[in-house]
Parts: sequence; structure tokens; C-alpha cells
Amino acid sequence: MTSTTEDRKMKHDKITPYNTDQSKKEQVAKMFDNISGKYDFLNHFFSVGIDKRWRKKAIKELAELQPKKILDVATGTGDFAFEAMKLNPEKLVGIDISDGMLEVGRKKIKERGLEGKMEFKNADSEALPFSDNQFDAVTVSFGVRNFQNLIPGLSEIYRVLKPGGKAVILEFSKPKGFPLKQVYFAYFKLIMPTIGKIISKDKSAYSYLPQSVLAFPEGKEFEDILQKVGFKSQKTMPVTGGIASIYTAQK
Repeated sequence: MTSTTEDRKMKHDKITPYNTDQSKKEQVAKMFDNISGKYDFLNHFFSVGIDKRWRKKAIKELAELQPKKILDVATGTGDFAFEAMKLNPEKLVGIDISDGMLEVGRKKIKERGLEGKMEFKNADSEALPFSDNQFDAVTVSFGVRNFQNLIPGLSEIYRVLKPGGKAVILEFSKPKGFPLKQVYFAYFKLIMPTIGKIISKDKSAYSYLPQSVLAFPEGKEFEDILQKVGFKSQKTMPVTGGIASIYTAQK
């Protein structure tokens, strides 16, 4: 990893939602508990529904693999997990550190009659409660940015993947071209935090979002981190002009 990548990784690890003495992990859990009731609405509202297309495209990266057992890390309310269910796996497990988000996700599982095939549990991405080489695929949607420590979290994903297994990670990135770059940053830094604060009642949650995106090591830098963890065949696919990126890597 280059010194620039290492610097950005360290900056990422230090970005937190609230200015308190709690760990980043504790603050992130609190933040998502606070906004869990409004999360799905705000997610689709801010992206004008484009996030649904991103998830579909990301999950298609697993179609050829036909995974039978999938782990969705930082599952939140489960949108990425439910999209992955279209691959017809035998079992899908979603983990998250926010009980509030998980409760919303569990209601969706029940409403869709998927209790036997899906399970959501509270677990730490840096200490996954699974044995080595257990999953055919691991997915993460807008979650690696919230890991307290990026490399330990990615190392755990690598550990629980079977040899030949595939990780698919969907994460925000930063568009580079004019005028999308200028519009994006104005929207991200000014409009989103204001609307998010009003609707979610959490003034910090949607200010943390742009800060965490700006600090995240994207593209080649993120590929270098995946390689350091042990992954191979890393690939980055920007979507919608680079507003988000789909990363794939194999064990």
C-alpha cells in the first residue's frame, strides 16, 4: 500500500458521527438506531431511487457463481440482502451492529415469508461469529465506510469466505467530471445534511455521511487494501458517473 493510501485509511478510521468519547463502532450503532425508522425512506429519497439499480447491478456480479450461502455484512434494514435473495441461495445471513436497523429488517423478512432462508443477527464486522471458509459470497452495501477499522473488517470478510468465494462491495465514491462533481458536492455537503436533519431528527447522521465518503480510500486505493488483506482479481466499476462504485474481489 502506498503512503497516500495508508494516510487515507487512517483518516477513514478516525471519522465518527458524533464528537464523543465513544468508539466509532458505538457511535455508528447509535446513529443508525436513531435514524432506523426513516432510513429506507431517506436512502431512496436522496438517491432518487438510483440506489436500487446499483444494488441490482452489484448482485449480478454473483450470478455466475450461483452462491448457496451468502453473508451480508452491515446489512442495515436488508435491502442488499433481499436483492441477493434473487440468486436463490440456500441460506443468507445478514449482520449489523444496530438493533434498530435489524428490527426493521426482521419485519421485512417476516412480511416476505423468508424466515427459513434468511436470518439477521447483531454482530461485529471485525469479529464475525462464523468459522473460516464458510460462505460462497460476502456482500456489503454502503457499510465498509462505517467500519471502525477498515483492514480488520475486510480481513474478517476474507477469512469467512470459501476459497474461490467472491466479495461484492457497493460504496459511495466521488465523481470526477464537470459538472457532476460540482453538483454532487453541493448536494452532498449542503442539501443532504439539511434535509436529513429535519426528517431523521439526528443533526449529525447526514453530516457524517459526506465526511465519511470524502475520507474513504476509493478506486485503486481501495483495491490496494483488498490486495493487502489477501484478495485477488480486484475490480472497480464506477456507476452513475462515479457517485458510487462496485468493488469485486476473490479469495
